[in-house]
Amino acid sequence: MKKEDLRIVFLGTPEFAVKSLDTLLENGCNVRAVITMPDKTAGRGHKLLQSDVKRYAVAKGLPVLQPANLKDPAFIEELRRIDADLFIVIAFRMLPEAVWSMPRLGTFNLHASLLPRYRGAAPINRAVMNGEKTTGVTTFFLKHEIDTGDIIAQRSIDIADDEDAGSVHDRLMNLGAEMVMETVETILKTDGDVPVQPQPQGEFIPAPKIFTETCLIDWSADSETVHNLVRGLSPYPAAFTSVRDSHGDSLKLKVFKGRKAPELTAPELKPGDLILLKKRMAVMCADTPYEILELQLQGKKRMPAEAFLLGFTPVAIDMEK
Repeated sequence: MKKEDLRIVFLGTPEFAVKSLDTLLENGCNVRAVITMPDKTAGRGHKLLQSDVKRYAVAKGLPVLQPANLKDPAFIEELRRIDADLFIVIAFRMLPEAVWSMPRLGTFNLHASLLPRYRGAAPINRAVMNGEKTTGVTTFFLKHEIDTGDIIAQRSIDIADDEDAGSVHDRLMNLGAEMVMETVETILKTDGDVPVQPQPQGEFIPAPKIFTETCLIDWSADSETVHNLVRGLSPYPAAFTSVRDSHGDSLKLKVFKGRKAPELTAPELKPGDLILLKKRMAVMCADTPYEILELQLQGKKRMPAEAFLLGFTPVAIDMEK
């Protein structure tokens, strides 16, 4: 079978998945339909927001399905009528067996980690937050338990000490798109009889969803932990702290970039103490200060700390906020 004859259904939602879908189309693959999340309402005007995958699919003239319930018999029947040979899933949702077992060549997933490490919704963020030196992408066939299927292929990248999750995301997005295409070609060559490797047992690391409380900086931690939290959540959703102004008001401050600054250490400093120099701003951690380089005060734009200090003088860090 040629790749243009292979009938594919693509399932995905965010920008990370768009690159792979684009790569499939650019390489002449026959994507018969795209399945993505239903549109969401947002903002005061309750404007409908489409997923990144939907916007791309519509622009390319691809049929789009947006089921609210993946077990809906009407959706299952509509999917069955497409008569796809292969389903490809990237950053979507957990699929019922009635869906992932449907195509004759199976359903494979692209996951942004070196499985079995970092199973879950936020593998890129969690890897950087944990100070990992390497990460990667994995393609694997779906089975009942999430992110546990047999591995088809893996490729890895190094993570620099000062690299943030946004940069890692973009590199894995491009690498993952290449590997999706390679996996499709492997499936074609073997007619689905792909050599796979069961995931090793005992190496599981969870990568749960990021919540607001996850993003709060704990200045009583060491500076390395704070540094990894900041870069692991940058540029989105961003680590944050609270600063007090001269009027005693507490304001949320997002931190996008920083560095460990042992040269600013002084004996009298304790965790959470604010350090202000002429053009520099740092906060004492458990071991050494952490200098904030890029930030965003609530209601303002992202900016360098030097520019921030020209118009605002924080008085203290609110540790409890």
